[in-house]
Amino acid sequence: MDLLERRRRSRTVPATVVPLAPDRPAPGRAGRLRVLVVTESFLPQVNGVTNSVRRVLEHLAAEGHEAELVAPTGPATYAGFPVTLARGASLPFYADFRIGLETRRRLRATMERFRPDVVHIASPAALGLQAARAARSLGIPTVAIYQTDLVGFAEQYGVPGGARAMGALTRRIHLGVDRTLAPSTASIAQLARLGVPAVARWPRGVDQELFAPLRRDEALHAELAPDGRLLVGYVGRLAAEKELELLAHVDRIPGVRLVLVGGGPEEARLRALLPDAAFLGVLHGEELARAHATLDVFVHTGRHETYCQSAQEALASGVPVVAPRSGGPIDVVPDGVAGHLYEPGDANELVSHVERLVAHPVLRRRMALAARQSVQGRTWQAVNELLVDHYREVGRSSVTRRRAG
Repeated sequence: MDLLERRRRSRTVPATVVPLAPDRPAPGRAGRLRVLVVTESFLPQVNGVTNSVRRVLEHLAAEGHEAELVAPTGPATYAGFPVTLARGASLPFYADFRIGLETRRRLRATMERFRPDVVHIASPAALGLQAARAARSLGIPTVAIYQTDLVGFAEQYGVPGGARAMGALTRRIHLGVDRTLAPSTASIAQLARLGVPAVARWPRGVDQELFAPLRRDEALHAELAPDGRLLVGYVGRLAAEKELELLAHVDRIPGVRLVLVGGGPEEARLRALLPDAAFLGVLHGEELARAHATLDVFVHTGRHETYCQSAQEALASGVPVVAPRSGGPIDVVPDGVAGHLYEPGDANELVSHVERLVAHPVLRRRMALAARQSVQGRTWQAVNELLVDHYREVGRSSVTRRRAG
């Protein structure tokens, strides 16, 4: 069922949500919601979790809902909503990334003060688990967004017993919420294998005005490749789970200049591994969009992407994508139409696809046109309207359970 049909059907039944206290009436279908967003990651961290949370808060603000955010890091406010900083700690192997370690008691106090209609838990781990338990103890409906493959993360970093522990944590969290939303069919299947049933799909939108072919900058292209080479680039965190060492094989393709956009703990190692590559650092807004659109081919190497938003931004920018046949890219990248999928970790197949795009400009242009067309309809407005529908539906289900009890 496509997104618009899903939303159309959901409107056939009026919805209500559960108030925390009996003196505040539950809003109807057109009523405004109070949403507490609890996220494991936020600004200044730049990643898929942060970006989707920002889009959700911006949508809630534009639609007149009320919201607050709880996060380990962040500014005092975002989109006009207050941000409460949760206590946390930095990961020993990734000092720039801070995880939330807030107590359930303090999260309950925040919920009792704000009195949300629903708690949105983004990419839950330690902080998300406590938030889910606090909300359940208060009878507040919860929607959890599965967005980080904790099992794959533990496997990639070789944490002893980590994969088993992360599988158990993932199962515990998502069995303790009212609804889990996952961004891709691969993520839904992974959760089913972990024993989490009945997961709904909530994809990601892309800003098609910001990320567009017209952002291509020929002057930037000439600056990065003055000898006329094609730009083959990666955009994302420079971290071990992204398997970026595969880019060394791409770097050896004749006629290619490799470009990396982003930052992270692997940057120094990658600079040594890829001495001829251009490292542009962390970019935002129009600078990021310009970098995307100026690439000739986009490559991704990590197999543990639950969605792969950077690939979607490349498609919107009119850039063919080569990505692993794993996780989110299976849904995001139309294989053989707007790019190619390859067996995860297979450097030979990765290189073969990139070489073909480099050697055949007509194919590259055809895929560039198909790339832009493939994201039509994938707007943040559409996917966030669907998210609000999920908020209301879990509230309606909660009311039904309370009445039955």
